[in-house]
Amino acid sequence: MKSFNTRLLLRGAIAIGALVVATGIANADPDIAAARAFVEKYRKLPEFSAPDTAFDAHACAAGKKVMVIPVSSANPSNKNIIQSMETVGASIGVEVTEWENQASPTQWAQGMDHARNNGFNAVVLLGGVDPALLGPQIKAAKDAGLIVTTAHLEDLTQNGTPELDLSQRLDFQKVGEILADWVIAQTDGKPNVLLVGSDEIVPNPAYRAKFEEVMKACGPNCKTTYINAPVPEWSTKIQPSVQSALISDPTINYVVPMYDSMSQFIMPAITITGKTGQVKIATFNGTPFVLDEVRNGNVEMNIGESIGWIARSVLDGTMRKMCGMSAKNELYVPFYLFDKDNVESAGVPAEFDKGFGDAYIKGYNKLWGLE
Repeated sequence: MKSFNTRLLLRGAIAIGALVVATGIANADPDIAAARAFVEKYRKLPEFSAPDTAFDAHACAAGKKVMVIPVSSANPSNKNIIQSMETVGASIGVEVTEWENQASPTQWAQGMDHARNNGFNAVVLLGGVDPALLGPQIKAAKDAGLIVTTAHLEDLTQNGTPELDLSQRLDFQKVGEILADWVIAQTDGKPNVLLVGSDEIVPNPAYRAKFEEVMKACGPNCKTTYINAPVPEWSTKIQPSVQSALISDPTINYVVPMYDSMSQFIMPAITITGKTGQVKIATFNGTPFVLDEVRNGNVEMNIGESIGWIARSVLDGTMRKMCGMSAKNELYVPFYLFDKDNVESAGVPAEFDKGFGDAYIKGYNKLWGLE
């Protein structure tokens, strides 16, 4: 009996200790100062730091041909990345060509076959092209000696496709962390966020998980509700879903679209529900029309990523592989916050790749031996 009572008391003490620890975590005050300090780092204009060793790009890559297959030629971000790659590639002697398509896997496959049959040295699957849908074409291209890479598809924590020569991933979890700390800082530790994402987008789970992890660590006053809006349903699902959520919970003070083009369907929902000025929008991508809405006061903050920086990073990795060198499985793309204080630096109206400075242009030219 004595032994039983001892065990019972011990278990009770452990249970009470666990409750105290759990309560301490649940009631912990959010570290607002830390959130503000973290966000502040991304208010500074990005500086260039060589992401890899220097090499003579012209000597080993001039005369080579690169086919870029975007997820869709209608996607303005993809379009501008490729146009930048074409211009930069021409200065080195690398021919960059876009395979025009309308987001059809059949068209992606045709692009792969065209590259293999027409003397291309590499294929870049850009911005959401799923390699899993192109297994036979990837194998045929590699068997023919082509380099096959993907870019801006996955988060750093995701494993990629082993059959590819290179997977240039983006730190989407960092984006989630910045957004979460932004809303924590802006609300003095009391954000009630409606997060809007698209589960079928490859990095979405990792991106969402990091946002929710930071919000959970913030404490019980930091709340998140999630809406999944499949990409084909953005125009039909986002606005009514957001309207319904804002009516159901009048304490929501932020809507965070994980991809900034969603904002065009969120702004009307905020207006219709009479929440203008009460519910703010913070988002990611730096698409020009959304930056214009930052300037107009309809979007509070947008995390931008430089199109020219992305283009050079993609080209850098592709050239390294074509030249028989190693390359890093990460896009070198610093993030930069645009809000009312600096958004005019992106142009009026806003333009792709404006407002980020020009350090990366000189930096890559030196990295490639062009100056």
